[in-house]
Amino acid sequence: MGGRAVEAGSGHPRLGELVAGALPEFVAAVDARALTTLAARNDAESRIVERSRGKWETQHGPFKKIATRKDNWTLLVSGVNWHVSRAEALLRRFDFVPQARLDDVMVSYATPGGGVGPHVDSYDVFLLQGPGRRRWRVAQKTYVAAPGDLLYVPPGWQHDGVALEPCLTYSVGFRAPRGAELAAAFLDWLHRRGLPDAEYRDSQLQPAKSNAKVPGQMIDFADAVLRKIAWSRSDVARFLGEYLTEPKPHVLFIPGKRTPTLKNGEIRLDAKTQLLYRGARFFINGESFVAAKRDTAPLKELAERRRLPASRLARLAGLIRQWQAAGYLRLEK
Repeated sequence: MGGRAVEAGSGHPRLGELVAGALPEFVAAVDARALTTLAARNDAESRIVERSRGKWETQHGPFKKIATRKDNWTLLVSGVNWHVSRAEALLRRFDFVPQARLDDVMVSYATPGGGVGPHVDSYDVFLLQGPGRRRWRVAQKTYVAAPGDLLYVPPGWQHDGVALEPCLTYSVGFRAPRGAELAAAFLDWLHRRGLPDAEYRDSQLQPAKSNAKVPGQMIDFADAVLRKIAWSRSDVARFLGEYLTEPKPHVLFIPGKRTPTLKNGEIRLDAKTQLLYRGARFFINGESFVAAKRDTAPLKELAERRRLPASRLARLAGLIRQWQAAGYLRLEK
């Protein structure tokens, strides 16, 4: 499954258009049974959407047991690429998109009439059709997606997919943090690193003439404290890198066994690991550090390729063993 997704087939996906046969050789990463098994796990985010009497009803997993329905039913599982290597390989075919923007692969299995209803996403999404057919309505256009077809839907475009027969659809979503979300997370990040702290005191408190009025002295105090909050562009870059690589709450890493040497084999990042960089600072799963100048090249190569001969990282054996113990990567012979 090597190569870029948009380089195969009949052309490049345009806004809201279907590229027929974009991935003609695509082999489904999971089937309905495997997706059901994933939906039972605590470290997988899943939901069931069912249309009943013209209304959409949603249940959230994990689902220890799923009662199958014949029609109007959909099972969706997010982060399938963290558990299934073929789904991870599919995600990496979109390497023309910065890793900081790529989210995960969500897979849905739908029976005839199944879907999630018309909706609008705040982020870009590529929709790759697996086995079965699905009818898509995007804006004012209607398409029927067959296996291997690819549909690109930009942010803010209403779309609705309905299964025409039992089918699997792969959704590759992009990360698009909102301004308010970023601001709240950044202030929390600053707080953990020590925001200015002070306690208010009334040095010459006098009897209040209007006791419901907010005292000017308190406003002056708050204004002086808040004006001391300051940050630089490098602070923002560090925050963003750590924020973008922070694992989702339900993501679990399985500790690995430490290896005595890094002379042979290949280092591979775990599918759940996000390794990004900016200059000499590297970000991995919500943490960051500054690498020595001589070590930046192999670390950047590992971040870009997600795999590297172990010998290339021998000088960083201590760090690699630390990541290996945390489950961030593994050594393959």
